[in-house]
Order: sequence, then structure tokens, then C-alpha cells
Amino acid sequence: MDTLDQKLNSIFDGKVVRKELLHRIKKGTNVPTFVLEFLLAKYCASNDPAEIDAGMEAVLATLQENYVRPDESNAAQSRVATRGKHRFIDKVHVRYVEKEKRHWAALENFNSQRIAIGQKFYKDNDRLLEGGIWAEVTIAHNDIDEDNYAFYVEDLRPIQLSRFNFEQYVEGRSEFTRDEWIDVVLRSVGLEPAKLSRRVKLHFIARLAPLVEPNFNFIELGPRGTGKSYFFSEFSPYSTLVSGGQATKATLFYNNARGKVGLVGFWDTVAFDEVSGIKVRDPDTIQIMKDFMANGRFSRGVEVIADASLSFVGNIDLSIEQIVNSTEYDLFQPLPPEFDLAVMDRFACYLPGWEMPKNSSEFLTGNYGFITDYLAEAFHYMFQHTNRYEEVSRRIQLGRAVEGRDEKGIKKTVAALLKILHPASNCTDEEFEEYVAYAVECRRRVKEQMNKRKPDVEFAKINLSYFKIDGEEIVIYCPESKNAPATQNPARRSLKEKAAGVERGYKEQLVEVDEKPASTDLPEPSLNQFAPLTEAQVQEPQEQHFTIMYGATGYSYESIIGPYLNGVKEIVVEDPYIRITHQIQNFVRFCETVVKFGSVRRINLITSYDDDTPLAEIQDKLAELKQSLLEVDVVLDVQLKENMHDREIRLDNGWVIKIGRGLDFYQKPGGWFEIGANDLSLRKCLETKVDIFKI
Repeated sequence: MDTLDQKLNSIFDGKVVRKELLHRIKKGTNVPTFVLEFLLAKYCASNDPAEIDAGMEAVLATLQENYVRPDESNAAQSRVATRGKHRFIDKVHVRYVEKEKRHWAALENFNSQRIAIGQKFYKDNDRLLEGGIWAEVTIAHNDIDEDNYAFYVEDLRPIQLSRFNFEQYVEGRSEFTRDEWIDVVLRSVGLEPAKLSRRVKLHFIARLAPLVEPNFNFIELGPRGTGKSYFFSEFSPYSTLVSGGQATKATLFYNNARGKVGLVGFWDTVAFDEVSGIKVRDPDTIQIMKDFMANGRFSRGVEVIADASLSFVGNIDLSIEQIVNSTEYDLFQPLPPEFDLAVMDRFACYLPGWEMPKNSSEFLTGNYGFITDYLAEAFHYMFQHTNRYEEVSRRIQLGRAVEGRDEKGIKKTVAALLKILHPASNCTDEEFEEYVAYAVECRRRVKEQMNKRKPDVEFAKINLSYFKIDGEEIVIYCPESKNAPATQNPARRSLKEKAAGVERGYKEQLVEVDEKPASTDLPEPSLNQFAPLTEAQVQEPQEQHFTIMYGATGYSYESIIGPYLNGVKEIVVEDPYIRITHQIQNFVRFCETVVKFGSVRRINLITSYDDDTPLAEIQDKLAELKQSLLEVDVVLDVQLKENMHDREIRLDNGWVIKIGRGLDFYQKPGGWFEIGANDLSLRKCLETKVDIFKI
């Protein structure tokens, strides 16, 4: 054992295993890694060579006795029939047969689709119904002739830890340096870090990001044989790998016939293998996927919210040098045609799979690492119970070229890296800046490829940057395309100027794009390349003072406040009456208006209470709103004061909106089925004064 092995064994005794033992067994079977290490931890938890050898024999004997290969299914059934019952290690699925009104279990290698199973098993393990789980399962023979099945499940124990102590995990992590911990994680997935460069180490860590960060959209494309799908098929029992043919809306999202949520409701990560082979028969599938990738929710008759991350892995056949220097191809070339720019824009991280080493025994470690299932449990805990997004938002400062989805993707990538490498929030500024630079690069790779595809300048802000702690702005490039004019300055089709909205008295301004071929000399990056529009291009909103009359309609939050929200990042709302349900609903509608404009990142609500205020109820509702806003990259800060009377909305661009009645200037509708009940612009108002001015 080297120094790191000794340290790991000392601090995490009983939770580590020699990866050399895994490699010795793995070559002879197709059992997932976490199943093999479950057995190794059971029989080989020792440093004594004699005990390890005896344990290895026990593991091999267990596999020989309990693991059934597909071509041995008939013999396995005979064994159960003659012995009465037998324990197997296999992947168990459960399906509901509507015509028979009952559930049936099936083992992948037992070749029987009608194994009776008790309700307690699939109620305690939801994932049996969606994708199946690996387990130690005892199958018994049914001797009752009248029954229409020969086998039933007598016992079932999922192959994963029964308990996990996150505090102990965090305490143990504190004993390691950051670089030591990177090596521990890499050894835990079977790799020897001494054989890998610093950059490639970070690539392997980033592969794990979808396992720790909810609703994280990840893509890796590269050559064959680099282990892209391994992490999702064998590393964690909380992820599932699906082939393109299974990409239906019923399988992935929601089955209307059964009234059941699909894979995204049961797994931490749903990964698509060989993404180029995805067949989309129903266009609704892509639309639902877009909705889910954007905010973790979708609607199929019912509103569904789920946390699953989506990962897409596939192969690139052309050389990367060809692609980045080509005007015809881009790095999204392997994706199916149904994956339009809207899908691509939702990717937080594009990992450069072409930089990953090919699978080879020279990169495998013989040292100690965590039992795979233990690390998977740590990741699963952080996926469900930790949120580092706000911490990242407080520390990070991004450049002007970073737009809404860029910012969200970068922050989620940094949050994932912090969870993996710093579960206790002890990250230095230097380490944090390294993660930010890496995350910006991964998002820029997405932006560059969309910019090549788009015939106009919608995605032209590719010079993504961040500010260091000392205030220096750093523009990040992707190594493969930094000196490729076809990617940095793509030629575009000429856009003809066209009139729009003539009846309303204005014309749409279009940018005329030069048709000349791109220069071979790249210009120096300019941080002023995307300066704000001048007053001649955008008409400045005017100061207003008016009265809304009783019973008037046509006044919504958007019509009053919308013209003043251009470029606003932060809003302060002072309103003493955000207390009862309809007042909080008004504030939710106000937040919805703000979110539509896309630039706002923080809303500060200052409200008051009195002795009759149900504080607990208010806090619960505002906490729900706060979490919902976080999912669209907006931070809500709430301050409660005992006495206040002023009502005003302050924008960080200097505009102040004073509404005499605050946000609550609407009449209560006569019924919830009349016009104006939902659309505030059609609802009758109470009389109130409105003053809008700039300070």
C-alpha cells in the first residue's frame, strides 16, 4: 500500500476495497461493478493475503452458484424446481399486467416472465417497476397445481448499502487535500491517477456530475472505447442507461394509460447511449424533453416535477480538427435531426470525449478505492439533500457575454464539482476559479457549435468570461477550436432586411451579415464586442404619473412594470401586505412577470406582519416560491418587518415604481370561471395611483 492507500484504509476502514481484485474478477463476467464490489466487500475486507485469497474463492463460488448466465436459464429453473428454492444474484424487473390485474416479476437471466411477487417488495422498491434493480433474490417453487405460475419471490434484498452516514463521509474527506481526494475518487472508479494529466483527471470528475446535481444536462461525444457509458451502466445503482429505441414519452416521462411517471421519476440519472441512434416517433417527446431539461417539470395532463439529470453519450466519426475547421460540420453532428437548437441550448456541459484515453489495462489501478456502492450512496445523498447553487451564485462573477442559459449551465457545473470534491464547502478561491474556468469552457463548447448552426447572431456571444478574485477578467477558449476561424468567426448567410409590425409604426431592425469568407487571422477578443444598444436603437421608457380608475381593465404587472425591466438584474419590492393567500398569489404573478424578461437574478421582498399574521403559513408558501425561483436562476430574499407602510418597487437601473395599493390593486373576481379570473390584464381594478420615476 502507498501513502494514500494507508490513509484511506485508516480513515474509511471497511468502506474500501483493492481495485486489483475487481479487475481480476471483472474480466470473467458481465456483472455490474457495484455488484462485484458488494461481494468483494463481503468476503475480502482484509489486508492479509491468505484471507484475500480465501475471500476471492468465496466470491467466485458465490458467482458460480448464484449468478446465472443467459444460456443457463433452463438449468436454473430446474434447480429451483428440484431444490424447492434458490438464491440468485440478478436484475429483477416487475411489470403490471392490466388484463390480469396483478404484478409479475422477471429475472433477466432466469427466462420466466411470470414469477409471482408480493406487494411489499415492489412497494418498498419503486425502481423494480421502472428499469429494475440488481438484488439477491430467493426464488421458490410453487407446488399448487391450480395456480398459473411455477415460481414466486420469497425474499429480495437490493444490492446496496442499508445505511449511509453523510456526516462521517464529510468528516473523513476533511483529512485529505483536494488533490488527494481527486485521486481517491479516480481510484474508486478503477483508474490510476498517476497515469493521467491534470486536465484529464478533471474530465473524469466531470463525468460524475450528473450523479450529484439534479436536472443537470450533460453531453459527451468522442471516439469509441473511452468508457463513456460505464459510469451510468455500472458505477451507480441510481442511474440507468437506455438505448435510443426506448426514448418514448411514456417510457421517459409519463405513461397516460397507466398514470405512472416514467424513468425521470425513479432515477437520479437517465443516460442515453449511442445518442445518434435515438428514434423519435412522436414529436411531443422532444417538446416534453425540452420542458424537462429547462426546469425539471413538464405537463402531460398532469403537472410532473422530477429531479433526474439527462446525459447523452455517443460517438464522433470525423476528426475533431476537421470539424472545427469546417464550415459544414459542427461538434453536434452525431445528434439526431430532432435535436434542434432549443435542445442543444439546454446542455450545461459538453465534455470533450476526444481528449479521453482509450480503455486500456495500463490506466487501471491496483490500489485501494472506495467500494463503488459507498461512493454512489454519497453521490445519491448529495443529489437529494444538498444544494450548492446559491453558494456558487454568491462567489461567482461572470462576464457580459454570459447570457441566461450560459449562466445557469456554468453555475450548475461548478456546483456539481463542489459536491464531488468539496462536500463540506471548504474550497479555496484558487480552486473555485479553476472550476469556474472549466465550467465556462464546457458551456462555451455548446455555444460555439450553436453559433455555427445559426444563420444570424443569436448565439454570437461566444467569448464567455469570468472575473478572478482580484477583478481581472478572463476570457475562456476551447483548446480544440481556439485557432479555428470556421468556429470562431463562422460565415453566415445574408439576412435580407424585412419590415415587420408596419401597422404599429415601426420596423424590425436586422443585422446585415457580411457574406465574405472569414479571415484566417483571428482578431484579438474584445470585451466590448457586444456593447449595450445605444439610445438611438432602444427608446428609453418615460416617467409616468397616472391613476387607475375603479373598475378599469387593461392593467397587468407586465404592462405597468415591463417597459422598465430592460437589463435589470436586481429588484427590491417593499409591500407590507404580502400576508394572506391571494396577496402571496399576486406576488407569485409579479415574479412570473419578472422571470419572463430573463435578465433578473435577484428579487428582494420586504414585507411586514402583525399579531394576526400566520407567520408559519407565509414562510412555507414563500419557501416554496423561493425554491421554484432557484430552478429558473433567480434568488428570492425575504425580510419580515413589524411595522412598515411604504409600497414601492425599486429596480437596479434607477427606476422606481410606486403603486398606492402595492401589488394588491385588483378586485376579487365574482367567480373563478369568469373573464379576468386568470388573466390580470382583463381583471377589474381598484382605484389607485401609479408613479414611475427615475432616481
